[in-house]
Amino acid sequence: MPLFEAKQLTKAYKGRTVLDLRELVLDKEKIYALQGPNGSGKTTLLEILSLLIPPTTGELRYRGSTVDFKGRGLTALRREIVMVHQNPILFTTTVHGNLEFGLKVRGLPKAAREKVILESLDLVGMRGFLHAEAHKLSGGETQRVAIARAVACSPRVMLFDEPTSSVDVENKNIIERIINDINSEKRISVIFTSHDLTQASKLSHEVIPLFDGRKVPSVYENIFASTLSAEKEGRMRCTIRDDIALLADTGTEGKVKISIDPLKIRLHRNGNHEPDTNILKGKLVQLTDEQGFVRAAVDVGIPLNVLLPKESFKAQVFTVGDEVTLQIPQEAITVF
Repeated sequence: MPLFEAKQLTKAYKGRTVLDLRELVLDKEKIYALQGPNGSGKTTLLEILSLLIPPTTGELRYRGSTVDFKGRGLTALRREIVMVHQNPILFTTTVHGNLEFGLKVRGLPKAAREKVILESLDLVGMRGFLHAEAHKLSGGETQRVAIARAVACSPRVMLFDEPTSSVDVENKNIIERIINDINSEKRISVIFTSHDLTQASKLSHEVIPLFDGRKVPSVYENIFASTLSAEKEGRMRCTIRDDIALLADTGTEGKVKISIDPLKIRLHRNGNHEPDTNILKGKLVQLTDEQGFVRAAVDVGIPLNVLLPKESFKAQVFTVGDEVTLQIPQEAITVF
């Protein structure tokens, strides 16, 4: 039995559809990452799965039963599904008081409460802050206490909205470890949103890519509106702008969206590339370190991201401002 099943699920605000999922199935005791740019529907889907907002149309099933967003049983279901927000708010009391509140509401005896509180703080490495004033904690510490508060309630499912977007590098690494421990040690299902493709791939059992409210067949971030048309030779020409066109291996025609795999794009200094059909020239505008890769942002008239293994990057020694050439193999292009 799946954890969640969604069919023909939509959410619209003032006539604008922000989420449109034909079908989505999530299994128990897995970690899922919702990945995509701003406006892709990640947070909206997370809020529906956490039962905080109802869909406009469609059906959501949780553990085999259809969720009635107007029914009396919703409160009981919400106790099984806990969401940790991007910027969580703690009560103006001690860390202990924050964790104890939910346990009191559930009627847990005092001795049992103390045991759960200490175990939950141990999981996030915050036992030493038991009597600290919660409102004086740093951003990363606040996030970790919020996670402990959620874990203390013994949920079946935990949802995180951009769990590391507002914390420092040290706390980012700790929170990523905590998410893994929650899943592996507590057998809690985890669903989180992230802009970070590397983080999403590293932490999750499956990445669910979203774009314009729809599930798309690619986790890649180079996504563009395009027009596909047949050339005389039978090849398909993919026009992104009047001055930017690529050959794509597809039988589709007309207006589409495409994604270009940043791992398959080859980056060269101008003049050093092999002859190829899909060649774009531009300027290297940004370099960032992402785990075992270097992300290169290149302006070719449109912004394109390239992910280079660090060994490859070190061998070629690129710097910001370099004039570069991109080779884009046809297999790097996905049409949807």
